[in-house]
Amino acid sequence: MPAATDDSQQTSSGLSSRESMICGGIAGLTSRFFVAPLDVVKIRQQLEIRQLNSSRNRFSSQRQYRGILRSLHTVYKNEGLTSLWRGNIPAEILYLVYGSVQFATYNQILSLLSPFHLPSSAQNFISGALAGATATTATYPLDLLRTRFAAQGSNLDRIYSSLRDACRQIYNDEGIPGFFRGLRPATAQIVPYMGLFFTSYQPLKSTLSSFSDKLDVNTFGSSDAVAGMLAGVISKTGIFPLDVVRKRLQVQGPTRERYVLKDIPVYPTSITGCARAIVKNEGMLGLYSGLWVGLVKSAPASALTMWIFENSVITLRWVEEKYGILEA
Repeated sequence: MPAATDDSQQTSSGLSSRESMICGGIAGLTSRFFVAPLDVVKIRQQLEIRQLNSSRNRFSSQRQYRGILRSLHTVYKNEGLTSLWRGNIPAEILYLVYGSVQFATYNQILSLLSPFHLPSSAQNFISGALAGATATTATYPLDLLRTRFAAQGSNLDRIYSSLRDACRQIYNDEGIPGFFRGLRPATAQIVPYMGLFFTSYQPLKSTLSSFSDKLDVNTFGSSDAVAGMLAGVISKTGIFPLDVVRKRLQVQGPTRERYVLKDIPVYPTSITGCARAIVKNEGMLGLYSGLWVGLVKSAPASALTMWIFENSVITLRWVEEKYGILEA
């Protein structure tokens, strides 16, 4: 990734594919663990059908998962503490592989675009969008498994007893296409998301780094974390309806009525068809179910990811220089 300051150039410029994959994997793996409970709550809120009060055009207050803290408490009270990390194993694998593929692809595409002398914003958008689309497609079955595990109940209400059992059931009942339910909205979502993220991240990082240098308050890459947080919030808000559509489609199929939320309707498989069905039954706000918890999750996740990535590169290069154990 292009750098904004002399200090960050050692971190972000001239990254090898190995450095991108190692540091991207570390960043994704670590950030995922800390935001896992928020992810479970977000998925539950996105799947819950919101009944509109026709007289006020507002959501009914009779909702099982309402508010972030209340939803966290509901999951904990009804299903136990470990349920807040339900689906974490496929999610950790997802974030590990996704982070590695994303950062490696991003830097490769950025290098390929360099000879064309495009504006930096255009290079960042194209590289981020293509990197996101590539990583999303490569890891999508893991994303679907993460959603289904987060949506299922505990004990007798469990649909899948293990990751292996889930793969077996989906393959036997739904075939290979079953692992890719909702891929189209996922791809449609990730292209603008990653494009917006990397396009906004670099200018934000540059501005914050300059501001921090003037005030002498930059501590161990704080501008990376803040820029990542703000870029994540901007990007997430812009594409959130596609995320809701993706989640609703991921739990379609023969197990649709067996999740914790048992009233999940049958939706058209197209993006526009599913979106229209949600708006018809729940209003425009239905497309933003779980937005607040999504933003609360996105901010620290993006900040942690970029902060850990940047400082992982520093650490990796220090190890290479001092011990030479990772030299090619």
